[in-house]
Amino acid sequence: MSRAEAAPGPARIAAGSPKPLWTLGLLRSELVTTFRRWRTLALLGVLAAVPVLVGVAVRIETGGGSSAAGGGGGGPAFITQITNNGLFLVFTALAATLPFFLPMAVGVVAGDAIAGEANAGTLRYLLVAPAGRTRLLLTKYATAMAFCLVATLVVAVFALAVGALLFPLGDLTTISGTRISFAEGLVRALLIALVVAVSLTGVAALGLFVSTLTNSGIAAMATTVGLLITVQILDQIPQLHAIQPYLFSHYWMSFADLMREPVYWDDLVKNLELQALYAAVFGSAAWARFTAKDITA
Repeated sequence: MSRAEAAPGPARIAAGSPKPLWTLGLLRSELVTTFRRWRTLALLGVLAAVPVLVGVAVRIETGGGSSAAGGGGGGPAFITQITNNGLFLVFTALAATLPFFLPMAVGVVAGDAIAGEANAGTLRYLLVAPAGRTRLLLTKYATAMAFCLVATLVVAVFALAVGALLFPLGDLTTISGTRISFAEGLVRALLIALVVAVSLTGVAALGLFVSTLTNSGIAAMATTVGLLITVQILDQIPQLHAIQPYLFSHYWMSFADLMREPVYWDDLVKNLELQALYAAVFGSAAWARFTAKDITA
């Protein structure tokens, strides 16, 4: 469905306030437009390739029966368990993509949300339709959130498929050393994927805010990715430990605590609270900027 087909005619525009069904139509149009772009498909393709490359690399390295290299603990150390159970490839792939690849992809999509429309000359046309700036902004953020979920599930599903093809499946050992069934492991893998998706809400809100500051989609995407890299660097400097708990990436790897028995909830809750704070702050800033912005394109 093109934007021209989705937009009502002048007579209906003058009729009054937008109807909820029209808002759902706008969301559907945005979702279709976003996921049909070659850039979006390329980003999802790169994310899908990560678990494939990790799985093949581990398979080749352990072809002689040796164990994969890695340390103890959580996060990327899941790689030491892949040869015993292919389900661990899901956790490893998410740990490998979360620090950069996943947030970069989300930053590109969110950063292009408003600025890309302005750059293409379609933003003013969208605002002619009876949606209003607030509804349009909410639709853009909902689309970015949908991409967060889809991107995370792409990594998880491809990792599960590759893990099942290359490695044995079955009961697995948690980080705490206890055994859980394969079914429970699948449930925890799904929960971990959902937590990772929610962990990207702060980046999505930040990207949306940056997108309202410029009419250049490329500039918005580059700025969002640049801020992401900067935050990641700041989170690794020991001398900045006082501010690190307030950085949106600080608790990203807390998803590993879902693989403990019992589950450690402290860092998980802090991560969710921090993402909600960033979404509220930058979402409000994006709304304040967008509703007061002069639309010239």
